[in-house]
Amino acid sequence: MSIANTAQTVLLSHCIFDGTGRAPFDGYVAVADGRILAVGAGPCPESLVTSETELIDLGNKTVSAGYTDVHCFFTGYTMGFVGVDLSKVASCEEILATVKAYAETLSAGKPVLGHGWNSKVLHPAGPHALDEAFGSRPVILFAAGGETCWMNTAAQKAYHFTPETCWPESYAELLPVVLGDRAYIEPEFRRYMQLMNSRGVTSVKEMGFDDYDGFTDVLADLEKDNALTLRVSFMTQPVRRNADLPYARAMRDKFKGEFVHFSGFNRMTDGSISQLCGDLKKPYNCAPDTTCAQEIDWKLIGDETRAVDAEGFRFSLHAQGDAAISKVLDIYETCHRDEHGRVINRHSITDLEFSDPADLERMGKLGVIAEIYPQIQSIADRAGKLAMIEEKIGMERGKYYWNRRKMADSGVLLSCGTDLPLLIDDIPQSVYHAVGGYFPEGGEPFNKQNMLTVPELMTAWTRGGAYNLGQEKELGTLEAGKKADIAVLSGNIFTIPVEDARSLAVVLTMVGGKIVYQAD
Repeated sequence: MSIANTAQTVLLSHCIFDGTGRAPFDGYVAVADGRILAVGAGPCPESLVTSETELIDLGNKTVSAGYTDVHCFFTGYTMGFVGVDLSKVASCEEILATVKAYAETLSAGKPVLGHGWNSKVLHPAGPHALDEAFGSRPVILFAAGGETCWMNTAAQKAYHFTPETCWPESYAELLPVVLGDRAYIEPEFRRYMQLMNSRGVTSVKEMGFDDYDGFTDVLADLEKDNALTLRVSFMTQPVRRNADLPYARAMRDKFKGEFVHFSGFNRMTDGSISQLCGDLKKPYNCAPDTTCAQEIDWKLIGDETRAVDAEGFRFSLHAQGDAAISKVLDIYETCHRDEHGRVINRHSITDLEFSDPADLERMGKLGVIAEIYPQIQSIADRAGKLAMIEEKIGMERGKYYWNRRKMADSGVLLSCGTDLPLLIDDIPQSVYHAVGGYFPEGGEPFNKQNMLTVPELMTAWTRGGAYNLGQEKELGTLEAGKKADIAVLSGNIFTIPVEDARSLAVVLTMVGGKIVYQAD
């Protein structure tokens, strides 16, 4: 590999965070041929600059490597835009009229889909009106936020879910219809890339069910056409069948290019503590006979993980309760490890809502990666969240909620995810919550002793994410020779008061040295 001796672009800033461990500094980042030519403190050397070099003076704005979101569901996100837009309808009668008119524009027999109606205001009464209007033609209308849907009996029979089970794993049989509609899904993914770039995100780890229902062909074609502005590592999540190793081998062999890679397997273990579905070591306060209200096939998960590990693939297991986290670590202890006892295949745990400090120490020694949700407090309020914790597990155990401080102190490598569309990437917001410990309304921080520092969190979004994706040699830090994936925030994230961090926003994003987003 060789790059030019002079820069095509030079970014100048008083706040450059290179992600290598040193403090932010006043200096420059020189870019040429899609890679970082040089990074340094002080003025950019004249030898790197020609009359053709573009100099971008960013003042006190924060320059860092591009951000990596390690837990996204584009497929879940896109269901919020599928079919006819119902966001402006004012009544159930208007929904019916709008959907009837839309259905007439579709080919006969094609399911009728819609999105965006307000479930807080409108309350459709079961499937009957849709049954009467559409008969045996499936109709599914997703509410804004995706928390429920209005669907007819034909749709429930065809796709085997109901409004009460309207979440991605349940409507997996509908996804081939949506992902197979190339005229819809390719423009949607292009729009999705623009959204992510506008948030400074340059790499993602995407979750796809089973064989991703052919969506990898879309990714392959976009990469071939040099149309990707987002690096995509994708995982297969077994839903309709168990882990498919032949598919994993095929995907690993197929994607060896610049932008798309296969990253392994993903699976849920337990569920939400608020619904008594988090797997706990001790019973729930409100249900003394219950440590988990759902059945979890730990034998299947363990056997599957070991089979995947034996072929050199990695697994990301989603765990929220302290018992679930402990059991996942028990499984990872049976996987291949190096001479220091650390897992070889970069296995990870996602979420880690409520953990036992002893298990976090074990996690660090095992080399298991944490995929934390640093914005998760943004969807809660202090009174509601603390009341839930008090009711379910009590505040004595609640002091171990979101214990990212212990993870960092135990040597756990941190990376950041959003579970998008649950959350949409907002790095300044993540600082407000995961460094400040604040709920959206502000006030007293929650579990302040468990929070990270700004440099630790920024490192997790950049270098930690790159390591998670196995791309730390090319991405994640601002160092000469690495790919020029760069994000710029509108101010100095390291000096602004944490309670004001949300006032910042991404103003510039580069992928491979090309500007893919620039604020007005």
